[in-house]
Amino acid sequence: MISRVLVPMDGSEMSERALEYAAEAYPNAEFTVLHVVGEPSPLWGKATGIAVADDIDAAAREHAEPIFERARAIVDDADGDATLDTEVALGHPVRAIINGADDYDTVVIGSHGGTVAERLFVGNVAEKVLRRSPVPVVVVR
Repeated sequence: MISRVLVPMDGSEMSERALEYAAEAYPNAEFTVLHVVGEPSPLWGKATGIAVADDIDAAAREHAEPIFERARAIVDDADGDATLDTEVALGHPVRAIINGADDYDTVVIGSHGGTVAERLFVGNVAEKVLRRSPVPVVVVR
């Protein structure tokens, strides 16, 4: 029985679809939405300011809050008694997801996220998570 579900969210439509699917498929589960603020790179976009913030953890949390607000709305709108926790991780998205996956029954992830340029340069996070995860992974398209 699936009772603990990790859902990585990057703010993309596909990551929202992943949470919607998870809330429908596992209506009574405990969900953790994980937002990973990546390593410094030219692809950071709006998150670039996090690297120079006095309190990096607080800046990352502030950056993630709109994503978490959307996640709360998705779970609140779903049928069931699901609960939602949120986490922010700093670093490489694949590593952060894989390192946290052991504590869950499954990972539900969007098939792709971000811009086309990010997918080309960074690679497909979902594919790497699927290959390396210690728990089953559901990829939502």
